[in-house]
Amino acid sequence: MKAVRLTEIGRPLEGQETPAPVPGYGEVLVRIKAAGICHSDAHYRAGVSYAGPLPITLGHEIAGVVEALGPGTARVRIGDRVALHYLVTCGQCYHCNRGHEQFCAAAEMLGKNRDGGYAEFIVVPERGVVSLPDEVGFEQGAIMMCSSSTSFHALRKARLQAGETVAVFGAGGLGMSAIQLAKGLGAAEVYAVDINRDKLVLASGFGAIPVLAADVDPVALIRELTHGRGVDVAVELIGLPVTMRQAVQVLAPQGRAALAGITRVPFEVDSYQEVIGREAEIIGVSDHLLQEFPLLMEFARRGVLDLSHVVTKTVPLDAGAINETLDALGRWGGEVRTVIVP
Repeated sequence: MKAVRLTEIGRPLEGQETPAPVPGYGEVLVRIKAAGICHSDAHYRAGVSYAGPLPITLGHEIAGVVEALGPGTARVRIGDRVALHYLVTCGQCYHCNRGHEQFCAAAEMLGKNRDGGYAEFIVVPERGVVSLPDEVGFEQGAIMMCSSSTSFHALRKARLQAGETVAVFGAGGLGMSAIQLAKGLGAAEVYAVDINRDKLVLASGFGAIPVLAADVDPVALIRELTHGRGVDVAVELIGLPVTMRQAVQVLAPQGRAALAGITRVPFEVDSYQEVIGREAEIIGVSDHLLQEFPLLMEFARRGVLDLSHVVTKTVPLDAGAINETLDALGRWGGEVRTVIVP
């Protein structure tokens, strides 16, 4: 089969022919119909985050059709439309049994620790297969498995309540989901913070109040718009020290900042003025949970979460096109979300 693989850190991905995988016990073979290109993939290629052992097929946002079943499978059927939870875990340890599988010591991530979705086929455990409603397209289903699910997990970790206010830092793929999901969960107002004017236009269409950080101090403007109070929840989805600091600075008393963006660079916090004095919380957000997908899929089925305008570009399963997309993401540019359609 055809696959696009990371063969050397810091080098472009390469197109290769690899053997088609065969499902083993409890596994299913999925024909990939769509694979999202995530900013994390640019991090893996650049070596900011580890991916390997090399060579490895990147891609952790995957949707497709069940092609074959291994022995011991019982829940899915050939021909089912599915999306794939990107964590492959033991299913038996303390963390897995508590529903926090992202901390499983044996966990492997599709497209990071084992071959992912930049290919024609993939084999995964049946327990990680999520039913994709007919109302949700493959491209939208693919990006839900990372951008939407991570945003949803961040809002749940931040304990967003109906009537509260939210600031979303980053109006990319994750941000567009966070805005819609915050609205769906009852947020009174959602502020979208970005330096890209076009992305903020799209965010405005989802009901967000745009904050163009290229022209204004987003913390000062949001405090002005909230009459000095700040917001109850801030979600940081970019992974820059400056935006992480702003996410804390913009909090109201007893506000919660959920940090999901990835960076190796620390950021400073005024522990008294910004955290202790406000009884504010800084919350780490790691991945998401398999148990969250049924409700997330229901939001998408009902149109509460509409990703039809978020997938702004599709590319073929071609190394050149994929590398161009990763190059743009590495420059903090590119489309809202680009999806590979093999």
